[in-house]
Amino acid sequence: MPTGRLTGSDRILDGVEPRVSLITLGVRDVARARTFYEALGWRSSSKPEDGVVFFQSGGMVLALWSREELAADSGVTDSGGWGGVTPAWNVGAPAEVDAIIAAAAGAGATIARPGAATFWGGYSGVFIDPDGHPWEVAHNPFWTLGDDGSVRLPDA
Repeated sequence: MPTGRLTGSDRILDGVEPRVSLITLGVRDVARARTFYEALGWRSSSKPEDGVVFFQSGGMVLALWSREELAADSGVTDSGGWGGVTPAWNVGAPAEVDAIIAAAAGAGATIARPGAATFWGGYSGVFIDPDGHPWEVAHNPFWTLGDDGSVRLPDA
């Protein structure tokens, strides 16, 4: 197993740094999905003719792209069902969870689980966007949330 880091312009792989920098959600209608996320307050400078929408999300990016094109690009067969991934939106307080869940409902989401205390000592709820992507909205009092929305684990 490699150790170390990627180095500058040499791009020599001497190890792998754990990082998620982009999550792409496959959607049936990019314009409709964009409207939904913008109704939640997300902003994009992508042009409709680009065929993909990018939202800055703290230190990473959320993208919306044609589900069919994403499947082809990723080399997978789209079964049409849930893909086993639930993105999470961490916030600073339980009241923020409730506010985001309410905003999502107002934007057209289905509420799978309203905000409530969790077994692990936090507070969370789940909404499902119009393309069936579940999102957990959570307040975790054990993690540090940066001003830019970045999350730091206690040991990191």
